[in-house]
Amino acid sequence: MKQGMDEGLIYEILSVVEEIPEGKVATYGQIARLIGREKNARLVGKVLGMASYYGNYPCHRVVNHAGRLAPGWREQRFLLDDEDVPFKDENHVDLKRCRWDC
Repeated sequence: MKQGMDEGLIYEILSVVEEIPEGKVATYGQIARLIGREKNARLVGKVLGMASYYGNYPCHRVVNHAGRLAPGWREQRFLLDDEDVPFKDENHVDLKRCRWDC
């Protein structure tokens, strides 16, 4: 665990990510709001960056507020394509059609 980061918070974020259905995406800010920390979208991103240390979570289903994929993670596009997530262009999902309504 990263020093100074609450493990309970990490699992709270990951448990929300685990609930995102196949074929849908959520934003970092959306997850932050769901855990009651609406101003901590960047924290969500940091946690997802180390999620593999805690298990297998569908982090590929999380994008930024504009639907942009994570820079430098080419596999994210392929994983979302496999779930038939619609895209607006090469690097942005179509949030109007695939945002998780929770």
